[in-house]
This record gives sequence, structure tokens and C-alpha cells, in this order.
Amino acid sequence: MKINQLDLFSGIGGFHLGFHQAGYKVNSHFSEIDKHAIAVYKNQFKDATYSGSVDTIRSEQLPNIDLITFGSPCQDFSIAGQRKGMQGDRSSLILEAIRLISECRPRVFIWENVKGTFSSNGGEDFASILQAFTNIGGYRLEWQLLNTSWLLPQNRERIYLVGYLGELPRNWRGVFPLIEPSGEDFKVEEPRAAVTKCLTARGQEYHSGMQLLRESNGEYRNLTPIECERLQGFPDNHTAYGDYDGEVMPMTKTQRYKQCGNAVTVDVVQAIAEKLKPLFK
Repeated sequence: MKINQLDLFSGIGGFHLGFHQAGYKVNSHFSEIDKHAIAVYKNQFKDATYSGSVDTIRSEQLPNIDLITFGSPCQDFSIAGQRKGMQGDRSSLILEAIRLISECRPRVFIWENVKGTFSSNGGEDFASILQAFTNIGGYRLEWQLLNTSWLLPQNRERIYLVGYLGELPRNWRGVFPLIEPSGEDFKVEEPRAAVTKCLTARGQEYHSGMQLLRESNGEYRNLTPIECERLQGFPDNHTAYGDYDGEVMPMTKTQRYKQCGNAVTVDVVQAIAEKLKPLFK
């Protein structure tokens, strides 16, 4: 199943990898401004095309896009942030993603953001975002608050919103709820490691925030970069190297922690991608 993906605010490719692991052949055009995340993406997805900053991309530069994915900057919505909501410079970049959805008209788009988006500015920001998606025209919308802990051993709640366009397959049940109350819709996997504290999305906090409980003696220690990758569903050493304009170089531990903390959880994306398969046939 081949799809052309526009991967906005792409980070280290969690959306790309999630769809790949669900069996899609992904041709990715990705947008990111962090040079280290760009380098990791280039090193891991060598056929991907870098398309620059989100505010410079135009649809005429792209092939026919089937899927747009984006976890737009969330600091202004986060409970841990200053809660500026849609008035924040970073969070307002979602409007650029909405512009590209309007221009490209993909079959599906997926937006991921922090739980705090629900309550930012008394819920007005989330309502504004929904209205902006609705104003694109033609898209059916579904959303759900999902937790990485359903699939991997970390407590990481994120909103996932899916919009889809066009005729629906017969017997289409929708994307959500991803996990039925009975647990029968998507079986929770066995934990891959001991239960951990939540990975922080703010790199400067990794020393205090990324800790693993030692079951043998109850003491805490810092997680390793590989453990952080596993907690987000990435293969070991996904962030170990980056391609900087053709020169592959090792990534610092600080950057590896930061990139993992900012990423979407691959296993969650994969579960959503599985549910979306009827729309791409």
C-alpha cells in the first residue's frame, strides 16, 4: 500500500515509522527546523525528501499527497508551559498546517497534541482548532485522548485527531475509539520494560524527569538513550546518528533525550494506521 506523506513538524519520524510498521510503503516529504531532528530523519529514511520550514511549503512543490501528519509545537498548550494557547507564536504554526491541508486535500490528516489543548483558554483554543479544521470543508473529524501506557510502559497522554475525506468504505466503523472499554478492539501488549515515569518533552528536564525504577532495590537511575527510544516505540539507536548534509555523525546524549521526548509514540501511530487501512485501498 503506497502513500505519499507530508510529515510536518516531523521530529525524528514517529509518524513515518508508525505507518511503515503498519505495512504502508511511505514516500515522505518532511518539514522540520531543528537541525538535529532533520539529521536523524535523513539518516533513518534515506529516500525521504526534505521540504523546508512549514511556512515556506506550497502544494505545487509536492506530488499528490495522500496523508498529512503533524504534531504541531505544543509548548503553549502544555500544562507545564505558559498556556498562551493559540496566541503563542509556536502553537499558531498549526495554521500553516491547516493551510497545507486546504491546498493538498489529502485523503487523511492526523494531528497530535498535548492533553492541555483541551483546557487551554477555557477550552476555547480547542474549539477554535476544530472550527478551523471544519472550515477546510469536506473532512469528517474524529478525536480521542490516547495514552502510551496502553501499549508501552510510560504514562503519556496525547490527543489524536483524524480527518478523512471522500467516500467511505462499506461497513466503515471509524478510527476511534482505538481501544474499546472491554479491551477487545486492540490488545494491550506486554510491557517491554519496568514501569517508568513519563518522558518529558522538554530536553532540559531529562536528568530529573527520565528515571527508571530499579525493581531489585527500589532506587532510581537515569534512563539510557536506548531505553528512551524503546519507551517511544523506536528501534534501538534510532537517534544515535544524524546525517548532516551527507556527513553521518554521532548524536549527543542531550539531543537523543530531547528528540525522544519530543517524538510521537510509534506504537500509537501504528495502531491508528491499522485502523485507517480501508480508506487507502
